Amino acid sequence: MENPFSSDYRDKSDNELIDSAVNGSKAALEALIYRHQHFIYNIALKMIGNVQDAQDTTQEVLIKIITKLSQFKNESNFRTWLYRITFNHFLKMKKTSSELATESFETVGNQLDIIPYQALSELEEAEMSAQIEETKLTCMSGMLLCLEREQRLIFILGEVFNANHSLGASLLNISKDNFRQKLSRARKDLYNFMNNKCGLIRKDNPCRCSGKTKGFIKAGKVNPENMQFKSDYLKTI
Repeated sequence: MENPFSSDYRDKSDNELIDSAVNGSKAALEALIYRHQHFIYNIALKMIGNVQDAQDTTQEVLIKIITKLSQFKNESNFRTWLYRITFNHFLKMKKTSSELATESFETVGNQLDIIPYQALSELEEAEMSAQIEETKLTCMSGMLLCLEREQRLIFILGEVFNANHSLGASLLNISKDNFRQKLSRARKDLYNFMNNKCGLIRKDNPCRCSGKTKGFIKAGKVNPENMQFKSDYLKTI
């Protein structure tokens, strides 16, 4: 059986892997998927905020890419082609359970207010550093879900992955001005909420990740035994 992780496949370009895969090489197809699935999953997790939904969505996207692979023409960059399929899928798919449970910044703010603040000692902060980080990422994920899907995707591309307006516009097939305007609006909506709520942005804001960690754990939003943003998806793919 061909080994997709052999140097013969690792060293091949995307176009070489595509040619081999279209001609029936399962190992070339697996190598191509392995090379790009990390990015798709990272975007999916940030878009959806739930590991199971992100895994399912990643598999849906990969199946779509595999079935369309023979349609790819070497006239364009494969990554651009692949990412466009990915983003188009994210924008058109049905709402996930996480999206349905998140209505607005006001809803997220009220949910945060309900969770009691419990200050941690220095020792507790050191011992619970992983849980505190998980709390921060869970909270940030909830905020991102308050943005409309296109806004969310543009924010992730422009702010998290630092894609410039030319690349972002190309990937989403919109104008550069449109990308810049929508990114500016997403930043404004998100930062307006954080400026009024988050202690990471303004020191006089009462909400702190460390102080909310025990409350997040008690409310079931953070599971110390199965942390959503710390789990290694590649071990289960």
